[in-house]
Amino acid sequence: MEIGMSSACLYPKVPIEESISVMKSLGFNIGEIFLNTYSEYDENFIKILQEQKEKNNFLINSIHAFSSAFEPYLFDPYKRRQRDMLKIFKKVCRAGSLLEANYYTFHGMRRSNLLDLNMDHIIDVYNELNYIANEEGIKLAQENVAWCMSSNIDFLNILNEKCSSKLHYTLDIKQAFKIGKDPMEYINVMGNKIVNVHINDRDENNICLLPGKGNINLKKICCKLKEMGYNNVYTIEVYNDNYSSYSEIIDSKDFLQNILL
Repeated sequence: MEIGMSSACLYPKVPIEESISVMKSLGFNIGEIFLNTYSEYDENFIKILQEQKEKNNFLINSIHAFSSAFEPYLFDPYKRRQRDMLKIFKKVCRAGSLLEANYYTFHGMRRSNLLDLNMDHIIDVYNELNYIANEEGIKLAQENVAWCMSSNIDFLNILNEKCSSKLHYTLDIKQAFKIGKDPMEYINVMGNKIVNVHINDRDENNICLLPGKGNINLKKICCKLKEMGYNNVYTIEVYNDNYSSYSEIIDSKDFLQNILL
């Protein structure tokens, strides 16, 4: 079990090519990399990240794309648009492969009424996405996101039942609370398919805080995940306005190490 950091914690103040050295300087050896715009999917740019990864002896557990710009349209009924978005998806998967990432943290569809959806079409798309990702040696990890269909427990149950190849999941604690759900509900439906955890905290006044700075019983959540067989990375993911100095991130890492012992 390892504690990682997401480059999202540094966005937009630190360019992505500088984020790896910053995370390493804070004591992290593994993390998630956000590719924040289309030009950051290009192989020439990915080579810069590869150099930083090797220079800093840093492992990239997962990648995350500029999801809202194209992922919802992977499910678009207009075929030409959907195929264009698929080209972008393939570039992101290729970038992940070059960076030797294990997982692609995926948002997917925007939230809508489940009864209005063509689930046969959606399952077909997920099967194709899984196939493309697997061809690049990377696993698709659907994240629960408040503004996406993945916030809907019934939707996730359908994916579990009908996707032909195994779907993996990224659990995000803050996103569960944003939609008014207990993270345990997502843990129960995702089960042993969870491969990545975005760990964060909150209190009555703040929807997102560094782990240890709020009032969530994170030890209880981590114990539940362990019971489900989770033994992978806990990735600290907060927003840049959730801390005032890097030392707070180091303190949060120490806090997590203590509760995960």
